[in-house]
Amino acid sequence: MLSKEQRKQAAHQFRERKVRAGVYAIRCTTTGSVWVGTSRNLDTAQNSNWFALRIGGHRDKPLQDEWLANQEPAFTFEVLESIEEDTPALLVADQLKSAKQRWLARLGARGLL
Repeated sequence: MLSKEQRKQAAHQFRERKVRAGVYAIRCTTTGSVWVGTSRNLDTAQNSNWFALRIGGHRDKPLQDEWLANQEPAFTFEVLESIEEDTPALLVADQLKSAKQRWLARLGARGLL
């Protein structure tokens, strides 16, 4: 069990961690379909997408349909691009949007909702 000081230090480190924003891809290895999405927190993007897909509640119906047809082992998650950490907060949304468009064109992918 952690001491009070160790818990305090762990909480401080958690609050101070850098959150990566960027673009990611979800691929179905069975069909070759690719979806491209963005997140302000890439470290949680896969977990949130997989959770929604597992419970059948993903907002992207074509992705949900392929998930149901091919099952979880057929899907991969890949970070395509990270936004620089020192990017001003007001520019992050625009950079995510333009990066997503580049990757959609490059991969011939579908955009996640």
